[in-house]
Amino acid sequence: MAQLVIADHHDGHLRPATLNTVTAAAALGGEVHVLVAGSEATAVAQAAAAIAGVTKVLLADAPALAHPVAEVVAPLIVAQAPGYTHVLAPATTFGKNVMPRVAALLDVAQISEVVAVVGPDTFVRPIYAGNALATVQSADALKVMTVRATAFDPAAASGGAAVIEAVSVPELPAGLVTYVGQELSVSERPELTSARVIVSGGRGLGSKENFALLETLADTLGAAVGASRAAVDAGYVPNDYQVGQTGKIVAPDLYVAVGISGAIQHLAGMKDSKVIVAINKDEEAPIFQVADYGLVADLFQVVPELSQALKG
Repeated sequence: MAQLVIADHHDGHLRPATLNTVTAAAALGGEVHVLVAGSEATAVAQAAAAIAGVTKVLLADAPALAHPVAEVVAPLIVAQAPGYTHVLAPATTFGKNVMPRVAALLDVAQISEVVAVVGPDTFVRPIYAGNALATVQSADALKVMTVRATAFDPAAASGGAAVIEAVSVPELPAGLVTYVGQELSVSERPELTSARVIVSGGRGLGSKENFALLETLADTLGAAVGASRAAVDAGYVPNDYQVGQTGKIVAPDLYVAVGISGAIQHLAGMKDSKVIVAINKDEEAPIFQVADYGLVADLFQVVPELSQALKG
């Protein structure tokens, strides 16, 4: 029995969630192989080969794979799938885009957002915005899965010595999709899903300009900046800041929620954080139900004082 992990990578580097997905694959037993699909992706394949527990890396290198759109990558995965019992990808934007098409092409039911492996055919996944966990069993011979990275420890990025094997790229469908471009946010702060510390703001901040208070605090802590859906919808920050069921799922060592009431969809994205600190003037705010430390206070007074104290 062997498992195939689809590597999520960008700009010549593996995304951290790939390491967590390898851990999930290892929990199934048997060998773990990694498929790297891209153009001029040898460096990524070498990084994947160094992951502890990986025994083989399949490298599909072709100009057509320079941009990993689902319509192009899915047929490649389907071509490799028959040799495996499980095909896994991280539940990132990449995985959520590609794997449903893979499952449809293979005529199997996808198992989404797996947070625990019970057995080769039995898994745990969240339902109802994370308020309940369902144990599901699949009768499909080939399991197609996305893995919630925050639920699994990352595999060691070094120590492995997997063989790299080039695989042929099937004739890819033409005309289905045209890659136009992408607009990526550039920040010197840590990436949200892999940050150890996150400072998030909600609608309580009142304006885009007031988010500067959080940015000062975040820079002091070396933290990433996040936001609730309400803050994003109000135009305070870009969409890629959003934490929650319809945003990014995070589990940092420290999560500081400022001016966030704690709607169910937001809690679903951050409640697995190791330590949660909430600052809100409403003592009845739901966020305090999941917070390890809560401060009922005016954020416009407390946050600058906290930033100053941390600097001092």
